[in-house]
Amino acid sequence: MSENILLEMKNIHKRFPGVYALKDINFELQEGEVHALLGENGAGKSTLIKVLGGIFKADEGEIRIHGEKVEINNVFDAQRNGIAVIHQELVLVPYMTVAENIFLGREPVKGKFVNKVKMNEATEKLLRTYTMNFAPQTLVADLTIAQQQMVEIVKAISCNSRILVMDEPTSSISDKEVDFLFSIMRTLTQKKVGIIYISHKMSELWQICDRVTVLRDGQYVGTENVKDITRDKLISMMVGRTLEQYYTREFQKPGDTVLQVTHLCDGNMVHDVSFELHKNEILGLAGLIGAGRSETMQCIFGLKKKYSGSICVNGKEVHFKSAVQALENGMALVPEDRKLEGLYYVQSVKYNSTIEVLKKFIKGIYLNTKIETDIAGKYVEMMNTKTPSLDQMTGLLSGGNQQKVMIGRWLATNPSILILDEPTRGVDVGAKAEIYSIMNYLVKQGIAIIMISSELPEIINMSDRVYVMANGRITGCVGHDDITQEKIMKLAAEE
Repeated sequence: MSENILLEMKNIHKRFPGVYALKDINFELQEGEVHALLGENGAGKSTLIKVLGGIFKADEGEIRIHGEKVEINNVFDAQRNGIAVIHQELVLVPYMTVAENIFLGREPVKGKFVNKVKMNEATEKLLRTYTMNFAPQTLVADLTIAQQQMVEIVKAISCNSRILVMDEPTSSISDKEVDFLFSIMRTLTQKKVGIIYISHKMSELWQICDRVTVLRDGQYVGTENVKDITRDKLISMMVGRTLEQYYTREFQKPGDTVLQVTHLCDGNMVHDVSFELHKNEILGLAGLIGAGRSETMQCIFGLKKKYSGSICVNGKEVHFKSAVQALENGMALVPEDRKLEGLYYVQSVKYNSTIEVLKKFIKGIYLNTKIETDIAGKYVEMMNTKTPSLDQMTGLLSGGNQQKVMIGRWLATNPSILILDEPTRGVDVGAKAEIYSIMNYLVKQGIAIIMISSELPEIINMSDRVYVMANGRITGCVGHDDITQEKIMKLAAEE
């Protein structure tokens, strides 16, 4: 055995009612290594990490750290063994300071009181070490998502963690912030910290990772050196097939104008935005983080107050004061954050699939459970959502399947205009291809789609036209035949 091996997970099995989540999984992490863990949603990545982090206990198998077998029965066992997990959905307390979050549950005390001076001094030292330009007394709520992730990292470091798990750390941050994150990761690996890196952005693997392990359907597929493997080989390992037709579009002649927005302002993030959407098209909305894309769609949908400008649906000017009014006019909005804005995690797949169409199966005090089940089943089947049953708690599904449930919920409203805000964020390559196929099918059925996306290949390959935003304004429109990454980025960078 190599003396550099930091972590070994051997022959790990985990079963849930109706689901064999992990079948004889083996995983190894070396000191100072960034080891990617890949697989489609539902492949077992999250379950394996939860076993390592003490959230689940393995049914069979063993975990060794520096060659010694350890028992991890809960989160505290994991922490005592130097394991820290930074989840995709951050778990910081927003209205506490950076220092209070970092030392939460282990605050230094002076007599019977928390020693805030010592706590802030210790935090300041950590922040300086990793060149972070915010103060220990800053409220976490006032930080950007990227800065909050840095706080999570500092919190893990302050616990002397030797094994750091990072789950989709770059899903909500800009390229500049990604570079900063990678520089911190390199600093950590130089200190012999081992990092397990989960990401659906495959281009990042060759920037930061040393090895990659692939899981599929709860089973171990293989481990490869990143420098020796191609993207196509990785995709084949993940999905068991090649994805020759990854982006599914059949471009057709656009129909009538179904949405016309003129000089829209919200008095804050949206400034003089004008565009139009046609039947039978996917309209891409591109731009850097903070460009005002989501805010524009929220303003149109009645979630934010419109300060000035006009919105016309099918030639008729509308004044939506709520999302309910937008729904009544044939619009649907799938939000960016499925956790905070989209799903009821403790409710069933059936509940989440039908919550927007209660009138279809509730009459007075009478509930028609057959209609409710038929509606949920229809959209679970359409989206190819993997779930043991319609009664499964939605929070127990993989991220990709949660996303499918959320899209299916809004399709149940039979919209003529569908707004998708980052529809494939945190979704694996197989699920992405399925979502693209659904989008193509919907457009062929006459639905008009607006797609906000930060992934340029997605924007370029799926859009009939692309409007680009910067600083709350439209800076240009590019047709499908002329779309290039260079053109989009030039427009996105305009002041």
